[in-house]
Amino acid sequence: MGALSPSQPSNLESILLSARLHENEEAMLDSYSEWLVKHPSALDLFEQMIEAAHGKKIVVFLDYDGTLSPIVQDPDKAFMSDKVNGFVQLKNVAYAGSHGMDISTPFGSLNNEKHPHESRSVGEQGNEIVHFQPAQEFLPTIQKIIQVLEERLKTVKGAMVEDNKFCISVHFRRVHEEDLDSLKEMVNSTVEAYPNFRVSGGKKVLEIRPCINWDKGRALEYLLDTFGFNSCSDFLPMYIGDDKTDEDAFKVIQRIGRGYAIIVSSIPRETEASYSLRDPGEVMSFLMRLTKWKKPSIDCIDLLKI
Repeated sequence: MGALSPSQPSNLESILLSARLHENEEAMLDSYSEWLVKHPSALDLFEQMIEAAHGKKIVVFLDYDGTLSPIVQDPDKAFMSDKVNGFVQLKNVAYAGSHGMDISTPFGSLNNEKHPHESRSVGEQGNEIVHFQPAQEFLPTIQKIIQVLEERLKTVKGAMVEDNKFCISVHFRRVHEEDLDSLKEMVNSTVEAYPNFRVSGGKKVLEIRPCINWDKGRALEYLLDTFGFNSCSDFLPMYIGDDKTDEDAFKVIQRIGRGYAIIVSSIPRETEASYSLRDPGEVMSFLMRLTKWKKPSIDCIDLLKI
């Protein structure tokens, strides 16, 4: 057998590498086990969690990517499983996008107080639809920023600019590691020309949003108020999400002192959530158990892709 090339590991090196990987895996498992003590599995504690829900309405808020749908390389191919999709198709579901800046309720508001930035329309079935869009005035500028970014990021292979109506997502899941700094510099320098916008980070994505006092937590508060839950004591809010932007909603759950904040994560991370689920598969299992327990009286308010 010929001599080993510099890039070809010896048997001893392979054994040592395998041992190090095994040690790293064990360390990660130990770390995750410790994390679960603070953020226990919502599946394991399901019975205990819903014990406090007897006689109360459970109001469910759900993120989309990474929660109902697995994170995929192409965001356009993020779909819910058939079972979860069947769960979401309820008549009393509100949908929100752009981090809560684009909310629609298919059955109108149960609260007679009209909020600023609300408009109303009639749906295909003759039902009243309430639209809440606090960033409406920024739409023309958002389209300008999208055009600039699409032109500038042509040179970055794998970059994708997504128009989420009231915010812009620059995905870099497919971008080579050596091009990341260049991409981030292009995005930041582009947004610097628009002082009313800011850049924040997520899972393999940069989010560009208007500088308004609005986030997923404020969206959650708006929906609770809109549907009259703030004036009653017989409800429990439940928010399930996986991203940094969901932390604002977790904080609201903790502040109001009722309900359950559940993070979707298979690795230890800092979070305001009290409970956890590992992945969208566990989210599906949790929701199926929830619907079987509460059906048919469950209320579901769904924050999709907010």
